[in-house]
Amino acid sequence: MEFCPKCGSILFPEKKKNVIFLVCRNCGYKTKEGSGKRMKVEEEIKRDSNVIISKGNQEENLPKTRILCPNCGNNEAYWWMQQTRAIDEPPTRFYKCTKCGYTWREYS
Repeated sequence: MEFCPKCGSILFPEKKKNVIFLVCRNCGYKTKEGSGKRMKVEEEIKRDSNVIISKGNQEENLPKTRILCPNCGNNEAYWWMQQTRAIDEPPTRFYKCTKCGYTWREYS
């Protein structure tokens, strides 16, 4: 997969007189095949994946709800939703206690 050096869009192949060109459908940039910026699809997936990484107190950016913590009995927790099963099934709700930091999940 190659990307346009001007606007960053995906370059699409076009064949003219037995020569393959890569053309940007966004800005019109044109080049011979193999001279653009390459990026592996796996790198693109890693960059766009929804991974929650906790450093310090970043949980403070998450919404809070009133729910009983099964670990300490506190009644407030941060929450988020993530699709962990098939797309035709509801997402999983995760909770993290604001007091003890215990994390648990709830299925619908």
